Amino acid sequence: MLWFSVWTLLVLATLAGAFLLGRRLWRSALALGRELSRAADVASQLADRVDELQAARGPVDTGPTLFADPEPLRARLAELRTAAAGRRAEREDRRTATRLRWAAYWR
Repeated sequence: MLWFSVWTLLVLATLAGAFLLGRRLWRSALALGRELSRAADVASQLADRVDELQAARGPVDTGPTLFADPEPLRARLAELRTAAAGRRAEREDRRTATRLRWAAYWR
């Protein structure tokens, strides 16, 4: 009689635990579905915004420049090199500051 009550208690506790686990799994699945729906809406809005911005930008000239006037091309190249040099200097400043912080940390 004792073993019957012990096994009955174990089976009932297992069923209760399975019910609680199943309920939590169901609620998690519903929450996941809601978040996926929200993510799809945000992705759709993002795609619409990207289309708007691309339409506003207009067509990009990617034609051949073999016979184009070289002066605007040289000016554009100089602008790009100046911008790259500025970015390179900023990056070196950040790296120097990081090295100094790490050197102070390890002393």
